[in-house]
Amino acid sequence: MKKTLIYKSKLVALAIACMLFATGCEIDELDDPNNPSVDLVNDATLSELQNLITGIEAGMRNRLGTYYDDVGVIGREFYRFSGSDPRFTADLLGKGSAELDNNTFYITGPYAERYRVIKNTNFLLEAVDKTSAAISDAQKNYMRGFAKTIKAYQLLLNLNLLYQNGIRTNVSDPDNLGPFRSYEQSLDDIEGLLNEAATELSGSEDEFVFSLSSGFAGFDDPASFLEFNRAIAARVAVYQEDFTAALDYLDDSFFDLTGDLNTGPEHFFSTAGGDVTNPLFFPANASGETRVAHPTFVTDALANDDRLSKVSERESAASLDNLTSNYDVMVYPSQADNIPIIRNEELVLIYAEANARQGSPGPAITAIDEIRTAHGLDPYAGATTEEALIDEILFQRRYSLFAEGHRWIDMRRYNRLDELPIDREGDNVWEQFPVPVTEVQ
Repeated sequence: MKKTLIYKSKLVALAIACMLFATGCEIDELDDPNNPSVDLVNDATLSELQNLITGIEAGMRNRLGTYYDDVGVIGREFYRFSGSDPRFTADLLGKGSAELDNNTFYITGPYAERYRVIKNTNFLLEAVDKTSAAISDAQKNYMRGFAKTIKAYQLLLNLNLLYQNGIRTNVSDPDNLGPFRSYEQSLDDIEGLLNEAATELSGSEDEFVFSLSSGFAGFDDPASFLEFNRAIAARVAVYQEDFTAALDYLDDSFFDLTGDLNTGPEHFFSTAGGDVTNPLFFPANASGETRVAHPTFVTDALANDDRLSKVSERESAASLDNLTSNYDVMVYPSQADNIPIIRNEELVLIYAEANARQGSPGPAITAIDEIRTAHGLDPYAGATTEEALIDEILFQRRYSLFAEGHRWIDMRRYNRLDELPIDREGDNVWEQFPVPVTEVQ
């Protein structure tokens, strides 16, 4: 990653974000918080630290729609129809001789934005180390724990795209970037960051001295943010196929087998002036720019499954580039809907998968049944072999986590990409994105 990957943002944009994200946050006169001056890093006030934290959270939303289009289209969850850009139905679906381009928006955009947030977490870590603000050591650790948790999550999103190409996990010094790490090494590095953060979040004080947006309501103090951290660690452990660790992390997360499946922190969006609206929203029956469900999402569904409410039947079919769907994606029916970062429903399914993979079918089936009955289905009545249970869990993940960025990754980690539907002769299901051109030496 070259330094040009990290774009500058405007102070006014951060000020607006701070007003929307953290009620009562005061904006000091300061340099661009996404590219802090030496004075800011060396002696940040509490307000300046708050500004950095607010900027980090706001930046997590940038190009998020592109990331979900990448994984959702390749994973055959939906089509992204665009009258102005054929690459959504050509490059991403491997049409004919089309290939994924390493110098195109669908990889350079989300990749750069994730590293911009990572750079800001590094600024925050340095500023916390050097601040003379009157805050306790515990509160400084909480800021470090916040920064490292978000840094790990951003690294994970980029790793999801590049997969076996690996990513740089050490980018603290822009003039001396660390090497690309393998997929396995990158996961280990991400897990290590999360565990460092967990230690720092396990402090003696009950509240943060900084504020987060309402998207983190219920996860905005050290104990609950730690539970969010452990939830992400459980996801990472599943990717590592370390199912013992996954269950351990779940124990310390907000996992609740019988609890609200939608509980979890979210990316905040709103229609307020100057803020960002949900990038995954398109109105029903839109033309030109829209997302429509892959037809098999409906045809493969079980009768009475209420998760079919995540799509809506169109007044007339949408067609583009020899692809057709009768259903709009309606996971987010308004511009102001938040996008989950991780939900309890995913954690219940991680619990099921980890138990199935460890030869404990009883707990796995209990978790599967919690999901099935919550969505109007009868309890599971199939075979109890590991293979049968994993088939069922992947099916439930497909519907429970539809358009939340998991299907492509799930099928890839079980070597089942060849089971995803091919809609046109000559199409391909890609395994990973190429390393962006900005990284090519």
